[in-house]
Amino acid sequence: MLRRFTVSAIAATLATVLLGCGPAPGDPGASAAEGTGPVLTISAIPDQDPDKLQRLYATVSDHLSAELGVEVRYVPVTDYAASVTAFRRGDLQLVFFGGLTGVQARAQVPGAVPIAQRDIDAEFRSVFVARVDGDLKPVQDVAGLRSLTGHSFTFGSESSTSGRLMPQYFLGEAGVTLDDLNGQAGFSGSHDATAKLVEAGTYDAGALNAAVWDARVREGTVDTTKVREIFRTPTYHDYHWVARPDVDERFGPGFTERLREVLLALDGDDEQQRQILELFQAERFISTEAANYERIETVARSAGLLR
Repeated sequence: MLRRFTVSAIAATLATVLLGCGPAPGDPGASAAEGTGPVLTISAIPDQDPDKLQRLYATVSDHLSAELGVEVRYVPVTDYAASVTAFRRGDLQLVFFGGLTGVQARAQVPGAVPIAQRDIDAEFRSVFVARVDGDLKPVQDVAGLRSLTGHSFTFGSESSTSGRLMPQYFLGEAGVTLDDLNGQAGFSGSHDATAKLVEAGTYDAGALNAAVWDARVREGTVDTTKVREIFRTPTYHDYHWVARPDVDERFGPGFTERLREVLLALDGDDEQQRQILELFQAERFISTEAANYERIETVARSAGLLR
């Protein structure tokens, strides 16, 4: 009886020690310890309503998991900078970055690879919007943005390509500096918030992602009797998927290329694919390369947003 108790006690103690040495629940390595293999963690810059992003990336995770044969987990981040930090630390292996955050991420993670962008990202635009009851009218070219002088203005996130970097660049092309605005420029944090702040009259004008603006106008979630588009910028490259350089080491040789192929194969052939493309506001994904973002890098360096 005493011997059975001793053996049981030793076994229980040993089990406790072994469990204590394993990964904590929820750790990316936990599934590997449980025999299901490593988890591919994905994310995106939080440029829109969090509920919409959760729906989109939950669907993307399911599709990638089924196509690649690995567990895929979407991990939301608090802001743009957090997406770059988590990618640098290796907490995220695949991220849908904006142009600027993608450049920042690759600068901090040498060997990180841009693998795909939406068709609309090859010729992306920002829109400048203004209060309908104000004195700002639609303009025909970049030079017309001089009319924003003396008005209050909000960007989106400080690290947003379409909501801050390129709008500020085009303002500069028109000869407008941030000092020429009425008070300090705002930073709303997201494209949706920018539209709503101008709609509410908090700012005279603002700039945001053209695709988000177009979608909100179609949906009727912005009041176009209160806020309107006054200028649509020239085109530039923007959003793109970036994979860490150690993805093949974690998931097997050729995994990065498999990721690219799965994204490029999205064609709306079934309901899940149609839903993904609709939520991404795209018809398909196309290949991309680092050279496409050299202009973004140059503008970012001149603005002090890239070291």
